Amino acid sequence: MELIFEKSTEGRKGFAFGASDVPVRAQVPAPYARKEDAPLPQVSELDVVRHYTRLSQKNFSIDTHFYPLGSCTMKYNPKFTESLSRLSGFTDLHPLLAQLSGGERWTQGALEVLYELEQWMCAMTGFKHFTMQPLAGAHGELTGIMLMAAYHKHKNNARKKYVIIPDSAHGTNPASAAIAGYETISIPSNKEGGMDLEALKAAVNEETAGLMMTVPSTYGVFEPNITEIAKIIHGVDGIMYYDGANLNAVLGRCRPGDLGFDVMHINTHKTFTTPHGGGGPGAGPVGVNEKLAKFLPISRVIKRGDGTFALDYNYTDTIGYIASFYGNFGLLVRAYAYILMLGKEGLLETANHAVLNANYIMKKLAPYYKLCFDRICMHESVFSASKQAERGVHAIDIAKFLIDEQIHPPTVYFPISVPEAIMIEPTETESKQTMDYYIGKMVEADKLSQENPAAFKEFPKTMPISRPDEVKAARDVKTSYFLVTSSDAS
Repeated sequence: MELIFEKSTEGRKGFAFGASDVPVRAQVPAPYARKEDAPLPQVSELDVVRHYTRLSQKNFSIDTHFYPLGSCTMKYNPKFTESLSRLSGFTDLHPLLAQLSGGERWTQGALEVLYELEQWMCAMTGFKHFTMQPLAGAHGELTGIMLMAAYHKHKNNARKKYVIIPDSAHGTNPASAAIAGYETISIPSNKEGGMDLEALKAAVNEETAGLMMTVPSTYGVFEPNITEIAKIIHGVDGIMYYDGANLNAVLGRCRPGDLGFDVMHINTHKTFTTPHGGGGPGAGPVGVNEKLAKFLPISRVIKRGDGTFALDYNYTDTIGYIASFYGNFGLLVRAYAYILMLGKEGLLETANHAVLNANYIMKKLAPYYKLCFDRICMHESVFSASKQAERGVHAIDIAKFLIDEQIHPPTVYFPISVPEAIMIEPTETESKQTMDYYIGKMVEADKLSQENPAAFKEFPKTMPISRPDEVKAARDVKTSYFLVTSSDAS
């Protein structure tokens, strides 16, 4: 498919601006002004519409394909939540309106959404307070670690320097801890997929600031020793951090705050069906117990005695502002609508079906792919393509095969501690028919790896690009058409 620049025809226009009747008040300073017009493609409106429509049809998305991307929880986003987030009473609000004299009356609905969403998230997780400011899950992680640091600073715990993280953690965990100024210690997993308690005990000392855990873990299994782990960390006045990425599996079944955790973040795109990825907006609300409450970011939404809502900035120990204004409000409205529609019973059913679907796929594929942990899984299961690799067919080859079958590949090579890892998460939104189709194609891939392993080197056959050099693509990124063409010419 040609690029839009390659479709350019000299003199063709998609839109013509009339002469401006607004006087120019200022000029761009000479050092920053263009010496010539930007080299934009010259195309008609019809060219543009057709080009980007065709381009979009080549994309894999949750609206068009099964997307069993383990760890990422790519589940369907209901369209009604999109509609509600676009109500003019929300979208037309200026973010400074609540701070203006008399402006509070126009923001009561928005403030009520934030306040009620906080109460619901507290009820679901067992925490006392939430902030809605963080702009994504990773941003929520950083916020949580900053709260941990504020706690230790407030208590003059100057020796705290390490954050402990299991080897089954998400990659953002050590990154968040490092950005906040902590060193990290990795704890290996045992043969059941849980944390090695003896290794943990050996690592914990008075310099331990806290521990970050994902429960269930990225192995897709629940940590059975969580109470003992929390006791060990709290024994040195450490903070227990809950990575809420996999909350989808335990929603309504157990609450992190009841398990001994002090702080957590929620990925709204994983649990409450807000849009995921693509460089767009995210939301990562952070919940805390009373131990950390006074350090939360400002502002916080409060409910006054007369039933109205307001923004409160009066917290002397706060870590300050985490984001401009009040977070990505539109995504929070989507999460609010989703929770309101499902209610307590419906939210419990999301977890029940997510776990049921994952175990169904696990049992069906266990005869064909090596199962890493032979126990009931939670929201996802982790296989290894090690048997297929012995035939010359690797996890990446199976992923390429699935693309031609109109299935987005599952996560491969993660967790990194599992050779030839294939991590599968169907979520609660997929039907048995869809999962059976996927299972059939995974079985077909195994059979083909025995009969004709060389065939995998040609997959995918249906895409504009088949087998790119993925290492080069990652290390030699060229996103500019002119950079690419000039490079090719040289």
